[in-house]
Amino acid sequence: MNKKVISTKTAPQAIGPYSQAIQAGAFLFVSGQIAIDPATGSVETGDIRSQTRRVMENIKAILTASGTSLDALVKTTIFLKSMADFSTMNEVYGSYFQNHPPARATVEVSALPKGVAIEIDAVAYVGS
Repeated sequence: MNKKVISTKTAPQAIGPYSQAIQAGAFLFVSGQIAIDPATGSVETGDIRSQTRRVMENIKAILTASGTSLDALVKTTIFLKSMADFSTMNEVYGSYFQNHPPARATVEVSALPKGVAIEIDAVAYVGS
């Protein structure tokens, strides 16, 4: 099996020992993305709406760098600091998928890196 590292300056640089994404065979595994603006390296300090939008744009940038799009997503996991944000997050998240959104799990966690309210990781099918 071949493993290919995906890296782009249009998404936040890794803040630890991990890759933005790894393509392994027909699948692309996108590391958890938080609300960091790739242009400034600063954390988005807005509400859950703006943080969700920033996270989705980061995922989209990584997918684009790998030669694919949000349409290729087959699974996401959403980590929320508070389930009270679920409805608003869901509204923003849903706006990124016109047809056939990916399978998904959403869990509440006690804390996330850099104090953000949301983190999303993703798996895309990119073919052989």
